[in-house]
Amino acid sequence: MPALVVGPMLRYVDSDSASIWVETAEPCTVTVEADGRSYRSPTFTVHGHHYAIVDLVELSQDIASYSVTLDGEEVWPMAGRPPSRIRLLPPEGVRRLAFGSCRTSVPHDAAHVRSHGDDVLRAFGEHLPEAGEEEWPDLLLLLGDQVYADNPSPDMLAYIRSRRSGEPQGEIADFEEYAELYRQAWTETEIRWLLSTVPTAMIFDDHDLRDDWNTSHAWRRQMAKTPWWQRRVVAGLGAYWVYQHLGNLSPAERAEDDLLAKLMAGDGGAALDEFAERADAEPSSNRWSYARDLGPARLIMVDTRCARQLTPGDRRMLDPGEWAWLQEQVQRPAEQLIIGSSIPFMLPEGVHGVQNWNEALCDGKWGPIVRRWSETLRQAIDLEHWAAFRRSFEDLAKLLIGLGKPVVILSGDVHYSYLARADRGPVFQVVCSPIRNPLSRLLRWANVFTQFSIATLVGSLLARLAGVPRPPFRWRIVKGPLFQNALATLTIPDQVTWYGSTGEVVKELDTTRLR
Repeated sequence: MPALVVGPMLRYVDSDSASIWVETAEPCTVTVEADGRSYRSPTFTVHGHHYAIVDLVELSQDIASYSVTLDGEEVWPMAGRPPSRIRLLPPEGVRRLAFGSCRTSVPHDAAHVRSHGDDVLRAFGEHLPEAGEEEWPDLLLLLGDQVYADNPSPDMLAYIRSRRSGEPQGEIADFEEYAELYRQAWTETEIRWLLSTVPTAMIFDDHDLRDDWNTSHAWRRQMAKTPWWQRRVVAGLGAYWVYQHLGNLSPAERAEDDLLAKLMAGDGGAALDEFAERADAEPSSNRWSYARDLGPARLIMVDTRCARQLTPGDRRMLDPGEWAWLQEQVQRPAEQLIIGSSIPFMLPEGVHGVQNWNEALCDGKWGPIVRRWSETLRQAIDLEHWAAFRRSFEDLAKLLIGLGKPVVILSGDVHYSYLARADRGPVFQVVCSPIRNPLSRLLRWANVFTQFSIATLVGSLLARLAGVPRPPFRWRIVKGPLFQNALATLTIPDQVTWYGSTGEVVKELDTTRLR
């Protein structure tokens, strides 16, 4: 008898449709019952795992509850939890976005709570059934590091040891292990219910594959010599397509997806692997970025990992094709732009200057010996944000300040939260990180130091000494840093609130206006 392995996950939702993703234990027909109607899809198979995404179309109202059956056997709703509902995109547009990044899936025992803190996403799932309607987000953005493939939990490490002893030790090796990694991350009761009833949009960051993924051309050369890496990157990108990317697409986009058509036609392991291998070798062959209209606002989720151009001397955060796509997206009609970038666009100015300086040295500004040392430093302390791809930073900065409309950039990655504002145009950077993976005390103090004027002066001086021109605008941190595990909300158009938790109790950490 088929069983539900992961899900149901409510993914793409607009004003008259919704998409529900599942993983099942066996091939079957998945049926979603909602508002007296039945919606069906057969599963497709990849490397012995079975998946389906069911589209609920021509909806005219919110769905108070839905159920899921596999070959006629009901497997959802979950006993002891409230009904999973579907709220369509309101006519006036999205009212409230929740967002965050960097969530480890370690246990919730006392030892791991001491080292990792409380899981705010889990607490949010516990809190939401009792919350007022005004607290429910219309969309949850997960901005990277949804799973940690290079630093698995104790339970995941036990699973790895149970099936192999070869390299990579202590890291994910193949699709089978990625499937288990996602299962462990998304099937805890509170998380599972939350993901069944709040729509989600996702984008990857490095730990979804591996720390420092695509940091530089030198990093790619180094990893290409690692015997297990090719299998790992193919598995990682393939698993990302199935578990995260597929649900980012609208029903119309999926109807035109050649890879999905191949997978639906038969066991698609080889087709998925071929796709993932090409996506890594030729990033222009595929686009992970996507955009959605959310009423008056427009959401643009940008791939800042796989689409990089890593040519020394001409590094770009986005290759030419991806940059042209982004230019087109930001020029489309919208009252407000919301850009999801897993890594922050506006770092503290001192850190920005250091990354400018390091990039120039990696390109040989101070000679070959310093270049090699600088590349080591780049990888060692993660000098690979927009500032470390200066030409892309400057291009995007000029583009955004020339729009004449509010722009809010939502990011994670850095393991602390803050708000920054540009001094030219209404351009804001809002960071929420981590959901659960706090910095050590030493790194917290180091990041506090970067907020002071002396750090800004040092970073700027280093950049000028390396011949780096000044950025097109300046900016300053106007809120933060906050180092607690957190989940944030953006109440359209201009209110940001960060939430933390103590156990299962959600608490407000800070609220501010974008001014």
